[in-house]
Amino acid sequence: MTDIRQKKENVKMHLKDLRQNLKKMHLAVTEELVLPQPDEVKNLMNKMDKLLKLIESK
Repeated sequence: MTDIRQKKENVKMHLKDLRQNLKKMHLAVTEELVLPQPDEVKNLMNKMDKLLKLIESK
């Protein structure tokens, strides 16, 4: 059971990180009218891919 609990915690941590990054990006676009840098978007996409792989591995 500990392994499953650890995976859940990892997923939660990744989701929180992604959510925070997306919130910052959204605020920059809506309030400051600044588009994110391409490498920032690529970084978030890579994080989402890793999370998806983690979820699918269950």
